[in-house]
Amino acid sequence: MGTAEPPAPVPARQAELMHLLRQDCGACHGMTRQGGLGSPITAQALADRPEDSLVATILQGRPGTAMPPWQPFMTPAEARWLVWVLKNGKGLP
Repeated sequence: MGTAEPPAPVPARQAELMHLLRQDCGACHGMTRQGGLGSPITAQALADRPEDSLVATILQGRPGTAMPPWQPFMTPAEARWLVWVLKNGKGLP
């Protein structure tokens, strides 16, 4: 398990972020997050990854790969909350 849950966005924004996670992230990381073009993003796959590194990857992308920067679409606090969701499997199918 990761650290304590960071402050959650308001419910409407949580729904938007979960939709983005399922649809946009799922397009590369797989609809079940088991991997595809992108690496797996399951709780097990992310267990040993530093949260700060994952947040930076979400926000800045990975140059030279298919991973785009998502900073135009979310705040650092929202990216941290998504990392927590992914690492803890909260609210995921």
